[in-house]
Amino acid sequence: MTTNNETPERLLAELGFTDTESRLYCELARGGPATGYRLARAIGKAPANVYQALESLSHKGAVQVDETEAKAWRAAPAAELVAALKAGYERRSGAALAALSAIRPPEPDARLYNLKTPEQVLARARAMIAAAREVVLFDLFPQPLEALKPDLERAAAAGIIVAGLTYAPTSASFRTTQGAAAEQVAQRWPGQQVTVVADAREHLVALLSPDGGRVIQGVSSDSPYLACLQHSGLSAELRLNARGGDDPWSDLSLLTLRPSGLTTLIGDPE
Repeated sequence: MTTNNETPERLLAELGFTDTESRLYCELARGGPATGYRLARAIGKAPANVYQALESLSHKGAVQVDETEAKAWRAAPAAELVAALKAGYERRSGAALAALSAIRPPEPDARLYNLKTPEQVLARARAMIAAAREVVLFDLFPQPLEALKPDLERAAAAGIIVAGLTYAPTSASFRTTQGAAAEQVAQRWPGQQVTVVADAREHLVALLSPDGGRVIQGVSSDSPYLACLQHSGLSAELRLNARGGDDPWSDLSLLTLRPSGLTTLIGDPE
């Protein structure tokens, strides 16, 4: 079921359909097969524009045409349309990824970049985790933790140190600790916290809305200096919250570890 702001025409527009294409497909879906002339009258568009849009819809797999004397068009079933769009998107995405991956990335510029959407936050976090080679530290509320858990599991399985602060009991192959005041923090904090530090080389800090649907504030940076500060502070908090033993998580400290970000910042040890 769609809301007033989520009409079928608008949703098709979000999938890359023009206004005329969206209206034509929905007119055919509601009214059944029709000629281009009747469709032009139904949506109030010039016949030339309607025939051009129908040809475009045909290439997208959205309509089918009866090539008899009275040329008629009909809408492809919704499930077939969406399947065709997904297949086309995946094909184009694969080609784009291959081409874009061949572009040599620029050197790190140590700037702060704003993150505007939850999808952008999670994509940046996943990329950081996938690129990590030594250690990933995190501070994650339950919803983002659940979203990033498979990525953290893969990193841990690859032998990377993965450890973080959580706010609810969780089962994971990587190291987690829940603070004594975790429930109170989760209740009072103004949203879903997302903090990830990879190799003390890059970091991400974001606050999502309580429902996780928007970004209240979010930044990421490949500054080794800022990442080392984030790593140091987060490792200290993890060590304070960890249970048992005499500092059982001391191996997370920059005094023990020498991740690539720290080496970039201060150079190789003598």
